[in-house]
Amino acid sequence: MMDTMQGTSSLPAAKTSGRVLSIDVLRGITIAFMILVNDPGDWNHTYAQLDHATWNGWTLTDLVFPTFLFLVGSAIILSLQSRIRRGEDRVKLALHVVRRSLILFALDLFLAAFPHFHLTELRIYGVLTRIAICYLVVGLLCLVTQSAGKLFALAATLLVGYWALMRFVPVPGFGIPTHQIPLLDQQANLTAWIDRGVTAFLQRTIHTGHLYQGTRDPEGLLSTLPSLATTLFGCITALWLRRVDAKNSQLPSSISRTFCLSGLVLSGVLCLALGTLWNLWFPINKNLWTSSYVLFAAGCTLLGLSACYWLIDIRRFNETRIGGWLTWPWLVFGSNAIVAYVVSELLDEILAWIKVPDGGKSVPAILWIYHHIFASHGSTDNTSLAFAIVYVLVCFLPNWFLWRKHIFVKI
Repeated sequence: MMDTMQGTSSLPAAKTSGRVLSIDVLRGITIAFMILVNDPGDWNHTYAQLDHATWNGWTLTDLVFPTFLFLVGSAIILSLQSRIRRGEDRVKLALHVVRRSLILFALDLFLAAFPHFHLTELRIYGVLTRIAICYLVVGLLCLVTQSAGKLFALAATLLVGYWALMRFVPVPGFGIPTHQIPLLDQQANLTAWIDRGVTAFLQRTIHTGHLYQGTRDPEGLLSTLPSLATTLFGCITALWLRRVDAKNSQLPSSISRTFCLSGLVLSGVLCLALGTLWNLWFPINKNLWTSSYVLFAAGCTLLGLSACYWLIDIRRFNETRIGGWLTWPWLVFGSNAIVAYVVSELLDEILAWIKVPDGGKSVPAILWIYHHIFASHGSTDNTSLAFAIVYVLVCFLPNWFLWRKHIFVKI
């Protein structure tokens, strides 16, 4: 489904649509960075911050996916509240949530199978699959309640519960964490054990399925629980942002933009502190989406959103000539973020599938482009980054076309 928006200029059209521009800008920055780190010219030559941490710990790259999920949660609240105010039926909204989730899941399966469609090795888990599950569960939940207190209590329960499962539940065939096996052992942890069991079951029953890292998967089943908490934190943040009412400051629940910003900053600092503290007992780990990781990443997202909120919603930086040019690319990316991601994945698969002659042998087109255009004098971190930047710019073009036509794809 595609929504079109007519307007005399792109920025005003976006502003009058009821969207929160600071969220759109942060979403655009996030999806651009996601494409950047997913598509280096040479995986053996990347800057440390542009690749995931090997296991425990974090890099800037490890903050990308939780930021996007956080913003998915924010979008859920903003969208549902807007539709409910227009009088839309909650049952129809629930069906809409289910339909969007199924489309996201189908997209992930398509991208996993494309272009060869060898279904015996289909990866069921994936980025869009995790987004689909979080959108489904949290979207339906927010149709039942939009109480910030209840949503926070559920998020806290998920984080503490996940820690308890990973800390105290014996892993069959290995033992009890911190006793027979180290806590968060790369292979002998509960999440990896469950994912191997699920994949084995799928292979026996429908003869398909594999894990991204062979014996484990960063978007596995059990680790979806704390990712739900990430999405819920986004919902709670959107509820806080909605309390700003510039037109009627007499509302009991209304707050000023400055007070809203203070709440975002304080919440971000608190999440960072709690995540860092919990890291001492339950290490920050993106692969397992640990509870400390959820809090730490949420803190970083809140501070990033605070900066965008201050620049755009308070200082109106985007309404200046320079600010308009600087925020425009991120609005273009953020307005059709899923489109940008799907384009980046399809283009990568197509360029890897196409073979071109090179020195008497055939090589994937993507390697030929990198080695002959970007790294003709040798591959380095800089040439790898240059390729990634150009790749982001290429993926920007379809979004730019949709933006110019005022087309916003709604799955």
